[in-house]
Amino acid sequence: MSAPDGPVGTERSLGQLVSAASKEMSELVHDEIALVKAQLTQDVKRGAIGSAAFIAAIAVLIFSLPMLSFALAYGIRTWSGWNLAICFVLSFAANVLVAGVLAWIGVIFAKKAAKGKGPQKAAAAAKETAAVLQNVKPHPRPVTPAKSALELEKGERADAVARSTP
Repeated sequence: MSAPDGPVGTERSLGQLVSAASKEMSELVHDEIALVKAQLTQDVKRGAIGSAAFIAAIAVLIFSLPMLSFALAYGIRTWSGWNLAICFVLSFAANVLVAGVLAWIGVIFAKKAAKGKGPQKAAAAAKETAAVLQNVKPHPRPVTPAKSALELEKGERADAVARSTP
């Protein structure tokens, strides 16, 4: 069985440890950047949906008013027999109601996009990680007695770093 940096049971040099730590830090930073991009994309999509709802509300109000107003007014007059002016006012009120509902939907999506603090959360997490890593101190290593000449001949290094885990 072998570990990512060599066979199990072998000690890694200081250079290998620093290399592994810098590689993991680089991967962490890249992952945090990807998280920020994903959260920002989600917020932009929510904002686009809200904007589209506002545009749809305006389009409904502008383009449907003449046709819907006439059709609705004449329909109300036929059904009720009321004065034609009152029928036109009622058809206008119905169009304003539809535009209001669409605008309300737009406001809901705009608020969701504004509440999305995804990039701020990810940036805070990255700062917290960096602060923790800046304050990291190595574990105290036990002082080992000097190696004998026989042990050094077997290939062990006198300045080998003791591992904190077996």
